[in-house]
Amino acid sequence: MSTAQLRREISLLRERRPSRRREIPPGPVELAHVAGLEALDAWQHAALRSEAPRLLFNVTRQGGKSTVSGLLSADMALRVPGSLTLILAPAERQAKETFGKAARFYTATGRVVPPDSYRKLGIELANGSRIEALPGTEKTIRGFSEVDLLIVEEAARVADELVYAARPFLAVSGGRLAMLSTPAGRRGVFHHEWTEGEGWERYEVKATQIPRIPTAFLEEERRTLPARIYRQEYECSFEEVDDAVFAYDLIEEAITPEVAPLFGPESKPPTQAKPGEAPEDIAPLFGA
Repeated sequence: MSTAQLRREISLLRERRPSRRREIPPGPVELAHVAGLEALDAWQHAALRSEAPRLLFNVTRQGGKSTVSGLLSADMALRVPGSLTLILAPAERQAKETFGKAARFYTATGRVVPPDSYRKLGIELANGSRIEALPGTEKTIRGFSEVDLLIVEEAARVADELVYAARPFLAVSGGRLAMLSTPAGRRGVFHHEWTEGEGWERYEVKATQIPRIPTAFLEEERRTLPARIYRQEYECSFEEVDDAVFAYDLIEEAITPEVAPLFGPESKPPTQAKPGEAPEDIAPLFGA
């Protein structure tokens, strides 16, 4: 058989072979399975199945937060043509880590939707979808609009101004907002939304709920770390910040509606006294 005949035979065999058409996974859980993540944690499975527009995750260190962010990002880009996903982080390292996971999950599908451009912190697919990872401050993120998914990584350490500048991105699109973090003190947007915010679907995941973290490791950390650091890093506790002059609980206890403020809408400042005279609205300590 000549070389030309052999090539024709190979070509005919390829045409007769049943083709395996690659399909887009129907959801982020299925995408995780395609990527080889068969054993998701219970909280990850619930979060990925959720359809809530506002998600708040208070999760231990090494709890799998960036995995959830990456899956949500890749799933949005694949299943919603023309969508825009923004990943905000306090520094490039965190932004790169989360975007890297999103890119790996996308690649695991065999690039079922071809890429048009691929950058260090961003990707654009042939279906018009984009994922952009944006580290830095609010000055670096303005200009985006109609965001379909906004993810705030390490939200307790992201500057409040960054979150405030990013929220209007969702105004027209009605997109989803997910904030993920381990606590970092009783201050900032993340703490406020966790303790007082409305409209959030909340997830609290402590280290003892993560099967991958050995009990022996946690016991060693408990013995080694200061108690408040251990509670913050592994028990999802909002602790006092290092530079706080007064404890948060003391400030809360000092505020009471039973005491009228010195100055406010229903009070007036003391009358300015003339030299040598007492203000008219201050009663004398002793009678004349």
